[in-house]
Amino acid sequence: MSESERRPRSPEPVATATTGAVAVVGLDLRGDTPAPKKQVYSWALWDWATQPFNTVILTFVFTALYLVGESFLPADIAALSENDPVRLAAEANLASGLGLGSTIAAFGILLLAPVLGQRADAAGRQKLWLGIGTGALVICMLGLWFVTPTPSLFWLGVALISAATVFQEIAAVNSNAMLIGIANPKTVGRISGLGWGFGYLGGIVALVIVVVLDTFDWFGMSTDNGLAYRLIAVGCAVWAIIFSIPIFLNVPEPSLGRPERKVGFFASYPLLVKDVAGLYRNEETRPTFWYLLASAVFRDGLGGVFAFGAIIGTAVFRFEGQEIIIFGIAANLIAGVSTIAAGRLDDRFGPKRIILASIGSMIVAGLAVFFLRDGGAIVFWIGGLVLCAFVGPAQAAARSFLARVTPAGREGEIFGLYATTGRAASWMAAGAWTLLIVLTSQTAYGILGIVVVLIAGFLLLLPVKAPR
Repeated sequence: MSESERRPRSPEPVATATTGAVAVVGLDLRGDTPAPKKQVYSWALWDWATQPFNTVILTFVFTALYLVGESFLPADIAALSENDPVRLAAEANLASGLGLGSTIAAFGILLLAPVLGQRADAAGRQKLWLGIGTGALVICMLGLWFVTPTPSLFWLGVALISAATVFQEIAAVNSNAMLIGIANPKTVGRISGLGWGFGYLGGIVALVIVVVLDTFDWFGMSTDNGLAYRLIAVGCAVWAIIFSIPIFLNVPEPSLGRPERKVGFFASYPLLVKDVAGLYRNEETRPTFWYLLASAVFRDGLGGVFAFGAIIGTAVFRFEGQEIIIFGIAANLIAGVSTIAAGRLDDRFGPKRIILASIGSMIVAGLAVFFLRDGGAIVFWIGGLVLCAFVGPAQAAARSFLARVTPAGREGEIFGLYATTGRAASWMAAGAWTLLIVLTSQTAYGILGIVVVLIAGFLLLLPVKAPR
């Protein structure tokens, strides 16, 4: 890589928690010089590389159909009727065990993401931590090969998936930080959208491959002993290895580091507290502080759409297994295409307008799905796909917004806080969903729970100062 392609370092004007100096936004350092297309597409391929973990392992296949299914029930309980209370209780225990692992992972991200991002900033080693996170994610997925359908191995599966979630988030913090090294204020929206779009499309391609293999009965290969699911996990790991290579070869660090901010690991926490307080005290960086809070709420609402979308389809609109998978493919395809397309609108009109327009459209669509639910499957197909069409643009614009207000030299720290605040608010959509269902005894009212969180995020974002 030539020196002209490397990210310039300009630490002197960077605002810190203690100086109160005016911050230089990291995107400004590139000026009007566009990044080479090879760097842009190499960066976007990382989302393509790691998304199958979310789509195939976490959401649709490995956990839903294998880890929390009858494969890990004791033989005497698995032999009972599907409606037997003992079997239902055992299945609920598996689901709650997976939930416990997810909760522990969320606390791990909460504690580690911003500090590791801060340390990567100081050393100028985002790519190193991206490699550590991605490599550990791959190892965890490969480890799922050893999770054979034995009740005693259930917790191994939970541990590996929970650890993979933490490592993926740590890697994502540094991938997001590297966005600032290849974008400027005129291109960050489309590049961020390209990454999110690639992620959706990569997940769908991987899911389609799984559906094809299942349709053709794995071309005669034995699927005993959970072999099909274990091979799927290994396949996702190999996929991640292949498609993550370009970012390490072609994308530069966002900065050369800030050695004056190097401290010990535990000393990083008080420094982090000072930095967060500095974000609030400094008038120039205060919008970043408020945006981190607002985005935590509306991003949880966005996550709720995908987290509970399949449940709404099956429990409220009575979709069958194959039909809900087809809907999932269509939903992610539409989300991917709309996200890539909306990136240019982000650069033209600004990310705040894109986020507000997307969330507003999702609120209307969500209310329509709830109030028109007696209209049958067509309501879910139309309303659900409209919801998904706006999820991706809102997510991509949310990342673009933060990139536009991130002070130079603090990319990893700020995106680490972005991950942490998101995890800190990750109970809201699930809590509202659960509360309304408990109060009404109807799954359909969970839709309103998601809408309430989206409305709260919309209102919190309104007063946040938009980046130029």
